[in-house]
Amino acid sequence: MKSILVPTDFSKQAESALKVAAQIAKKNDAKIYALHILELPIHLTDLMSSGAPAPAPEAIFFMQQAHKKFEELLDKDFLDGIEVIETVSFEDVMKGIIDASTKNEVDIIVMGSHGSTGIEELFIGSNAEKIVRMSKQPVLVIKENCDLYGISDFVYATNFDDEDKPSLIAAYEFSKSIESKLHLVWINTANSFKTTYETEEKMNNMIAGLNIDNYSLNIYNDTTVEKGILNFAKSINAGMIGISTHGRKGISHFINGSLGEDVVNHAKRPVLTFKI
Repeated sequence: MKSILVPTDFSKQAESALKVAAQIAKKNDAKIYALHILELPIHLTDLMSSGAPAPAPEAIFFMQQAHKKFEELLDKDFLDGIEVIETVSFEDVMKGIIDASTKNEVDIIVMGSHGSTGIEELFIGSNAEKIVRMSKQPVLVIKENCDLYGISDFVYATNFDDEDKPSLIAAYEFSKSIESKLHLVWINTANSFKTTYETEEKMNNMIAGLNIDNYSLNIYNDTTVEKGILNFAKSINAGMIGISTHGRKGISHFINGSLGEDVVNHAKRPVLTFKI
């Protein structure tokens, strides 16, 4: 990993994400792209996109405030010795993050999230969830300070299908890079029940073609896949969860939802997602 994108709103969670990105950067001699996006009121957005000769005074004020916050943030000790490229832009948050990840050819997006429940989850949602759905790059979602390289157990939930093989390999490479044990888990539910024999055969067939070590194979029964992932991770006190996502859009997303988004939203642990 040589380039990392960290979107920030200067919140506590965003700073936690930047700290984790700094850990990765120091280990890999990588650079960090720190991005703050200003979603301006509609009248200012229209003015700036209409070819006006100069930004509105309000827009200049918001940009100056953002750069001032960046100056304070980038002066933190944990960023010493790391190349950090800051950007402030005016655009839609999700589009801006995806565009920045593509433009800068980043290897991973590290972002903070507070998660949400109940009414807050329904009406507010989470930018982290949206990015997980849209990003082609792996997304590491952080909710509090953590020592990434102190994580000894990393859970990766998979259905052991061929389409998930590249993501499984990527998860293994990540676990190897942080020197943690990879716990591959199949979540068995009533709606998609498979016998132990069927599941173990599928697991072994997948693993047989891979050159991996320091891993375990697990079957965990639960009422839903999401609950199974969270409960299994809790049962072994895993430090991080990994999962692949199809990134469904539109009506397909409305009907089927996204397991990756749900896990990101409800997990207390860091979650690393990979696009299938």
